[in-house]
Amino acid sequence: MAALVLAMSNKMTGPKSDQRRLKSMKTSGETVHICDVEIIAHNKGKLVSVSYEQHRRDGEQQRRKREIYDNGNSAVVLPYDSERRTVLLTRQLRLPVFLQDGIERTVEACAGKLDGEEAEQRIVKEMQEELGYRITNVQRLFELYVSPAAIMEKISFFTCAYSPADRVSGGGGLKEEGEDIDVVETTLEEAAAMIANGEIVDAKTVVLIQYLSSRMQAAARG
Repeated sequence: MAALVLAMSNKMTGPKSDQRRLKSMKTSGETVHICDVEIIAHNKGKLVSVSYEQHRRDGEQQRRKREIYDNGNSAVVLPYDSERRTVLLTRQLRLPVFLQDGIERTVEACAGKLDGEEAEQRIVKEMQEELGYRITNVQRLFELYVSPAAIMEKISFFTCAYSPADRVSGGGGLKEEGEDIDVVETTLEEAAAMIANGEIVDAKTVVLIQYLSSRMQAAARG
């Protein structure tokens, strides 16, 4: 294990937080042993090639290699106004969606990378930057991997109460980070319909809308 950490350290470049994240990777378990981790590309995120050995259920030992993209963990929130039954969403360019489907503005929940902060602290900042609402009390729901076969990102999911009185700006995100965000306020029912008609295609947003819809329906029943 020590040799593996040394090998990774010799190949690492970039911010110290990224180096710490690589060093903290698990290197062995009951059936898996990581043999080598090599950084292939490193810009905003890291593409790494991981060689590993796996003890299969049939008793054989198999060596394999996978490419893993690590762009850091993140948090996402769906604010809900119970009096008006509305939610806050964003609309912005997501280049992968545009490249595949030609959609220039994707509707999704407010989200952001943790960048070393606690998820609660980060999502409160993201709401003020992107949505223009100052909220201090958020409710953590769960954590999910959206694409665990190839992407290392783990997402913390939140909801929170909001009202028009919480608005402090027009939002829109940070221009220096390339953000150009429209704030979308719509009812929870309309948001669910946007999933059905294909207007919302972002997985984390679908999860939050369906979860919150289910919870509201259960509360209404009693």
